[in-house]
Amino acid sequence: MSTPTRVLLVEDDPNDLELALHAFERGRFTNVVVARDGVEALEYVFREGRHADRDPEDGPRVVLLDVKLPLVDGIEVLRRLKADPDTHRIPVVMLTSSAEDRDLQACYELGANSYIVKPVEIERFFTAIQEIGLYWLVLNQPDTR
Repeated sequence: MSTPTRVLLVEDDPNDLELALHAFERGRFTNVVVARDGVEALEYVFREGRHADRDPEDGPRVVLLDVKLPLVDGIEVLRRLKADPDTHRIPVVMLTSSAEDRDLQACYELGANSYIVKPVEIERFFTAIQEIGLYWLVLNQPDTR
């Protein structure tokens, strides 16, 4: 079984999305799939809807997930990912504008691997995205079970 190498970036804000994609590209992490809402993220991960024919080996190695999303919010997406035996080991990094304690606590209780509040300054945002990519895609050794 091959190790998936994709990042699933779940982001609805067009400006944050553009900045994150540029930061990943700058860090040479170009294998990024974008979902713009919670439904699209779940369809991609669970191979449903327009992603039903996705190769099962071509799933995400890490999910970067915003908390505040249209249709299905990030906390519910996290709940579903961590509740399913086929997806519960995928690292989920909450990358969000929400610094609310209740969101942070809910995410960690559901099994989030990390909770990062998006830096407002553009260069700090770039640096954060590049460091996330370096850690989760290069340094971290994934569970291959």
